[in-house]
Amino acid sequence: MNRRAFLGATVAVGLVPGVAQAASPLTIAVISDLNGSYGSTEYDQRVHDAIRSIRTLTPDLVICTGDMVAGQKTGPHLSDQQIAAMWQAFHVAVTHPLTDAGIPLLVTPGNHDASAYPGFQAERRAFDRTWTENAPQVEILDGERYPFRYAASHKGILLIGLDITVAGRLPVEEMEWLDGLLRDEGDRHDVRLVFGHLPVWPVTQGRENDVIGDPDFMTLLVNRRVDAYLSGHHHGWYPARKDGVLLLSQACLGGGPRKYIGGERAERGFGLLKLGTGKGLAFSSRAAPDYTVPIGQSRLPAQIGRGSAGLVLFSRDAPDL
Repeated sequence: MNRRAFLGATVAVGLVPGVAQAASPLTIAVISDLNGSYGSTEYDQRVHDAIRSIRTLTPDLVICTGDMVAGQKTGPHLSDQQIAAMWQAFHVAVTHPLTDAGIPLLVTPGNHDASAYPGFQAERRAFDRTWTENAPQVEILDGERYPFRYAASHKGILLIGLDITVAGRLPVEEMEWLDGLLRDEGDRHDVRLVFGHLPVWPVTQGRENDVIGDPDFMTLLVNRRVDAYLSGHHHGWYPARKDGVLLLSQACLGGGPRKYIGGERAERGFGLLKLGTGKGLAFSSRAAPDYTVPIGQSRLPAQIGRGSAGLVLFSRDAPDL
């Protein structure tokens, strides 16, 4: 399906543009960092088990915050055939089971599947092609740069995916687009969620500089009343609040759980959000291997600090969903 056909189809089957739907309980599962070793076309059994668990939970939609396939290496680069084979394996393991269950999957690029650093244009072309062909059945409000950057509406929830695979401040044009989108659509939706691969502030060791790290980005989220920013890349579940915005760093499902800054090694798992219950936005997690219990809060640092601008305080009042 080309982009023109994609946009026409989604608007045709989606919600009325810009109109918030009646609030009702809605569940979102969040997965991230599923990839294995470079070029791999196989997924850890924990990935397959997680998708089966999510299907059992029947969420209204699933968000993936990047790193779905195992690309990005300075050399030798993967061939187009190898990249296509990785995506086919991902669709078999993740996309098709969710689609067959009627669960839309919204994605954002990660550094291993669509890095914006120089040298990975083939991987970005493949990301563009595969997600245009596997577009979710939700209403797209702004899809000019889909699947890298876009805004969608689903059951009264505003969902904004960002192209954040390069550390540092977002380009001015990206900030202006996000600000304008939230200004125009924010008040028409019950909940506003933004998601990208890199977190605002660091969560795990060894990735302290792999962040947005921009107070102006946080100010924008606060001023436009964003409820939550969802991220991946740091391979550690960490729910935090900063200036009233929920910052949810996701656990990985693939290889490489990392140690928290000031804490022990993270667990594999996926996140859950529940909205429209009359209690605001509730959040929790499900830990591998069986995904029946939350990731233990006692394992998480009470706070993570990186100077006064980047101080993140962990919220210990997360309910179990």
